[in-house]
Amino acid sequence: MLGAIAGDIIGSVYERRPLKIKSFPLFCEASRFTDDTVLTAAVASAILNSKDYGSSIGMFAERYPHSGYGGFFVRWLQSPNKAPYNSWGNGSAMRVSPVGFAFDSVDEVLNEAKKSAEVTHDHPEGIKGAQATALAVYLARIGTSKGEIKGEIHERFAYDLSRKLDEIRPTYSFDVSCQGTVPEAIIAFLESESFEDAIRNAVSLGGDSDTLACITGGIAQAFYKEIPDDIETAVRARLPTEFIQVLDQFQLTFNL
Repeated sequence: MLGAIAGDIIGSVYERRPLKIKSFPLFCEASRFTDDTVLTAAVASAILNSKDYGSSIGMFAERYPHSGYGGFFVRWLQSPNKAPYNSWGNGSAMRVSPVGFAFDSVDEVLNEAKKSAEVTHDHPEGIKGAQATALAVYLARIGTSKGEIKGEIHERFAYDLSRKLDEIRPTYSFDVSCQGTVPEAIIAFLESESFEDAIRNAVSLGGDSDTLACITGGIAQAFYKEIPDDIETAVRARLPTEFIQVLDQFQLTFNL
C-alpha cells in the first residue's frame, strides 16, 4: 500500500508534462497525493473494517473531493444509487494493491479484486486490470520470481509482457485504460532492480504517470519488501492524518 501511494505522489507532477528519462527529482514542492492515494486508502479501510468497497470508496472520495477524479467517477459519486458504469479505466487497478497484501490465496485475491473493481468498473477490462494488479502484488509478496509472475499474469490475462521499456517508451502516450496501463506498469516492475528503480521506470514511460507508478509501486513494495527511508519520510509528510492512520493500521495488521 505504501509503495502504491509513493508511486502516486512521485508521479503526480509528471502526469501532464511527461518524461521519457529516468533521471528526475523524486519529490518537489508540487508533489502531492491524488485520487489514486485516496481510493487506495479507501480499499484498505474497507478491508480493515470489513466494509463494502463501494461505500468506503464513496466516503473517502467525498472527504477529498478535489483529488483529480475522472468525470464518470464524479458522476457516480454524485449519483444516489451508485450504479457501476461499465468502465475499463485504470482506476480499478490503481486502487487495488491492498487486496494483494491482505488476502492469502490466488482465489481470494482474484475474487476480492473483482469485488473492489465492479462497484464502478464492471467492464471486463476494468475487472481484468484490477485482478492482474492484485495478483501480481500477491505473487510478489509470497516470494514468486519475476519470471513466474510474468508467466502467470500472461497466462491468466493475455497481457503482452514480452516488450521492453525501451520499445514502449518512444511512442507511449497518455492512456487511462486498464489495457493500456496495467501491462506497462507490470513491465516497469519486471525490468527494475529496486523499489526506486521501479518507480523511475514507470514515470519514464510518460503518460498517466501517477497511476503507472502507483500500480508499479504496489508490486515493487511486495517484491522488494522495503521502501527507502527517505522516500517513506517524504510520502508521510504529504499525507493527511487519516491516511497515515489507515496506512499504519494496515501495515500492522498484515505485517508489512
